[in-house]
Amino acid sequence: MEKPSESTLWKRIGGILRWNRTSYLIMSSFIALILLIIYIWWPLVVEYFATYDSATPFWKQLDWLLIGIFLFMSLLIMANANIKADSPIVFIGFMGGLVIESWGTQTHLWNYFTFERPPLWIIPAWPIASLSIDRLFRLINLSVKKIPENRFVWFYWAIFPAFYVFMLSFVWVTIDKSLTVMSLILCAFLILTPTNYRATVITFLAGSGLGYFLELWGTTRLCWTYYTFQQPPFFAVLAHGMAAVSFLRVYWLFHAFKPQLTSFFLRNCSFAKDGDSTLKIP
Repeated sequence: MEKPSESTLWKRIGGILRWNRTSYLIMSSFIALILLIIYIWWPLVVEYFATYDSATPFWKQLDWLLIGIFLFMSLLIMANANIKADSPIVFIGFMGGLVIESWGTQTHLWNYFTFERPPLWIIPAWPIASLSIDRLFRLINLSVKKIPENRFVWFYWAIFPAFYVFMLSFVWVTIDKSLTVMSLILCAFLILTPTNYRATVITFLAGSGLGYFLELWGTTRLCWTYYTFQQPPFFAVLAHGMAAVSFLRVYWLFHAFKPQLTSFFLRNCSFAKDGDSTLKIP
């Protein structure tokens, strides 16, 4: 039997994952962002390559976990990409990641090896993770669509109160910090005001699942270290799930107010004609 050519194989994979022009645009932007980070923070790259040991085989020194995570997330973010739907996810992930990293590093719940609070080079990882979780959500949702909604109500009230107990236990050492108090209030509000039980539970599971491998890589490579020195702490894994849920709620809020926002800007902002491109606000 004749083996399929490499190009045919990629076409089949692309067809299964529903790759399109936006998929390649997102992947190109992802690679460009990585190259930009390497260029700006070149000293960190040099420091990393300085750990290479010529006496040890090259393949043994490769970070296979990082490569696996990179390839897995790359395939996910390219799957059935849509620029309109994905743009808010990217923006919310970026801003949410900045807030979360600021909270954790400012209160010293975790610290990066560069001692930046927070390091800007880690922030772009959040929107990439958000896109990946969105794709995981779609896959899981399709596989559990036969489970009745009332089951997810039970799952919700079993998972989230338990998470909050873990959170209280983990962050209690910084309870005197305003950022921690605000985080606790926000999480309590989100937990006590459920909207879509199914989507919330699935998003939490998807975020926690991806978060485990991200935290495993980061903590075992000492890229970041928690005050408990666990590699990784169980709470940190679950926190990725809660972060994904909070981003989802913001995403829903954005779409709820999108018509009003669009109407407001169309009504109050207009571009002048006749070559004048100045934004005019009445």
